[in-house]
Order: sequence, then structure tokens, then C-alpha cells
Amino acid sequence: MQNHDEITSELTTLRDYARWSMGRFTESNIFYGHGTDNAWDEALTLIFHLLHLPPEANQHVLDAVLTKAERQLILRVVETRCLDRMPLPYLTNEAWFTGMPFIVDERVLIPRSPIGELIEAGFFPWAPPSVSKVLDLCTGSGCIGLACVNHLEVEADLVDLSTDALAVATKNIAKHGMSESARVIQSDLFAEVNDHYDIIVTNPPYVDAADLDAMPPEFHHEPRVALAAGDDGLDLAHRILAESSRYLTEQGILVMEVGNSWVALEQAYPSVPFTWIEFERGGHGVCVFNRQELVQYFS
Repeated sequence: MQNHDEITSELTTLRDYARWSMGRFTESNIFYGHGTDNAWDEALTLIFHLLHLPPEANQHVLDAVLTKAERQLILRVVETRCLDRMPLPYLTNEAWFTGMPFIVDERVLIPRSPIGELIEAGFFPWAPPSVSKVLDLCTGSGCIGLACVNHLEVEADLVDLSTDALAVATKNIAKHGMSESARVIQSDLFAEVNDHYDIIVTNPPYVDAADLDAMPPEFHHEPRVALAAGDDGLDLAHRILAESSRYLTEQGILVMEVGNSWVALEQAYPSVPFTWIEFERGGHGVCVFNRQELVQYFS
């Protein structure tokens, strides 16, 4: 591979560096899945961020000539992405979810839940007729709860056991000016929760031991405590199903994501008629229960 001095002397435009970055990403066999799904989008997202350009910048900017400092910066960060396999949002400290930008770092998972599609649809058709308060359990960055505040015009409690995660969630509350509508609660699931909610939505740790070991290197930069959930991925799911009904309003619902562990969950409760949500934009392993079903099957 050429040294950086040779590259910066021969490549001059943003387009040049996007093309070069694509080549490095492909050569390094990086994993996409934390905001982009291909080398071109990964390259442009990274370069536009480094150059402080808005994502919607006109394509004509691709032919702009870069300063030497800008060229060197791009090379350094691209090499970090390739050699350290650091996910893109941790390099930019930003991830988008339901059209909203969120601050992220290695204290929280990178937002990517298919629940975002459900939030944008107002949890239709499962939501109760009136929704005023939502609980985002295992909130991480706060993206799910704050997206609910934004799209449903509700109040939200953001609950997590990790003080590090809640520090990031607090930053995102401030970023979006939602301090009047959202608050953080440090709690081991429901231990410190003392309210009732129209919707409990949760994306808890649900990765089983086999899947965790097989994950691409990018995922190992994310907090293990936010991914791992025992041999079958259901350590927290069992507790959430058993306890949620006590914190729901009469017509309230629980929406819970368990990803690939959905098979193990069905096997654990063979008599329960699970409702699995289908998503137009991809994703799986999200179930929904109303309060009466939770009382009937899990209490």
C-alpha cells in the first residue's frame, strides 16, 4: 500500500478520497451494519462528518479540492476504521434513529432497532387509544424513548442499570431540548420504577453466547453488558415478561425486542401465542403483548 505522503500528493478531491476509502474498506473486509450497508455510503458518511458537511450536501461538493490537512485527517480516520474495526458512529459520535441525530460513544449500543419503524407508525395497531407516558427500559443512548417523545408527543422515562449509559442519554435529552418531557432513572429493570405506562418498550440485552462469539469485530467495541444475556439470550426477557403487567395502564402494551433469540423465547413458552411484528424496512424478533395477555400468561 502507498504511504500517506504519496496518497495526499496524488489524490486531491473529495471524490478521490471517497473512492480511495471505498477501496480500503473493501480490502479490509469491514462489517457494515451500524448505519450504512455499503462502502460508498460508509465513505461519504465518514468524510462528510470529518469535513463538517451536512449529509444532504449537493453532489457537486464531491469535486471540491481538499486541503492537505483535510486529506491527512481522512486517511488517519479511515485507517482507524479499517485496522481497529471501530464502528463508524463511534468515530463520528453520532447515529441517526427515526430521523433524529443521537450522541453515541462506546458506553452505549449504536441505535439500529427496527422498533424505530414502529415508533414512526405510532405503534399502530397495538397502541391504546390514548398514549401519554412511555417507559424505555434498558434505554442505552435514550434513542427509543426520545424518539417516542418526538413522534408521539408523550412523556418518557428512560431506565438503565448503567450510569455510563444514562450519562449519554442525559446528553441526548439536552441535545433535543426534552428535559421537560423525559427523565432518566437508574434501575435494575423495574426495581426503582414507581409509575404506570401506556407503553413499555424495551430493547434489552438479548444476544446468546453462540451469537456473541460469532459477531464481527465491530460489535466487540460495543458494551458487552448491553448485548450478552446468558446462554440462550433470555436472562432479562424472562424478568421483563413476568413483571411488566404491574407497570402498565389497563390498556397498556409491552413491546420487546429479542432479535435472534425469538426462537428460544417461543420454545421457553410453548403455550403462549406470541405476536411477532413484521417490518417493511427489515428486522425481526420484536413481540407485543397487552396487559391482559401478560397477566394471563406470565403472572
